[in-house]
Amino acid sequence: MKKKLKLKILAGFMLLVALLMVAGTVSIFEFLKLSNSVTALIEDNYKTIEASKSMLEALERKDSGILLFLLGDEDKGREVVLSGDKAFSKAFETAINNVTETNESDYIESIERSYKQFSSNAEMLVANMQQPEDLNLYYGEIHQSFIEVKDAVNELMGLNQTSMYEEAYELKEKSHRAIMPGIIAIIGALVFSLLLSFFISKYFVSPLSSLAEAIKNFQPKDKELKIKIKSNDEIKKIESEVNNLIYRLKKQ
Repeated sequence: MKKKLKLKILAGFMLLVALLMVAGTVSIFEFLKLSNSVTALIEDNYKTIEASKSMLEALERKDSGILLFLLGDEDKGREVVLSGDKAFSKAFETAINNVTETNESDYIESIERSYKQFSSNAEMLVANMQQPEDLNLYYGEIHQSFIEVKDAVNELMGLNQTSMYEEAYELKEKSHRAIMPGIIAIIGALVFSLLLSFFISKYFVSPLSSLAEAIKNFQPKDKELKIKIKSNDEIKKIESEVNNLIYRLKKQ
C-alpha cells in the first residue's frame, strides 16, 4: 500500500501531540501528588503544632490562675484554672487524634502523665492552702511539674516541626519532579519540531521544488522529465502523470 503524503505529515503531528499529552499527564499526576502531600502536611504536622501551642497557652493560663488563687483572689483564680484546664483538654484531644509520627504516642503519654501530676499538685495546693508554706509548695512541686508539662509539650511540637521541615524539603523535591516532565516535553517538542521540519523539507518541499524545476527545464525534445522522485507518494504520482501527459502529447 502506498504511503500517502498527508498520512506522513499527520503521523508526525500525532506523535508530537502524543508526546505532549504524555508529558502533560505525568505533570498533572505529579502536581496532584504534590497537592495531596501539602494537604497531609497541613492536616498532620501543622495541626499538632497548633494544638501544642494551644496546650502551652492553656498551661500558662492555668498557672496564672493558681497564682491568682495564692494571692487571695480565689474566685477569679478558680475560674482561670478551670478555663485553662478546659482549653488544655481540648487541645490535647486534638493531639491524641492526630498521631502520625513514629513514637509520637510516647510523647503524648509523657504529656498526659506530667499534666496529671501538675493538676494533682495544683488541686492539693488549693485544698490545703496554708500561708506561707503554700508558696513554698508552689515553687517546689507545682512549678516543677508545670515545667515538666511544658517540656513534654515542647518536645511534641519539636517532633512535628522537624518532621514538617523534612516533609517541606521533600515537597520541594516533588515540585522539581512535577516540573521536569513539562521541561522535557518542551525540549522534546522543540527537537521533534526540528526533525519534523527537516523531514517535511526533505520529503515534501525538496521533491516539489525539484519537480517544479524539472518542469521548468523541460524541452520539447525530451521524452520525460529529467527527475526521478524516490518516494512512493502523491509527489511521485504527479511525476508519473506529467510523464504520461508528455507521452500522450508526443503521440499526437
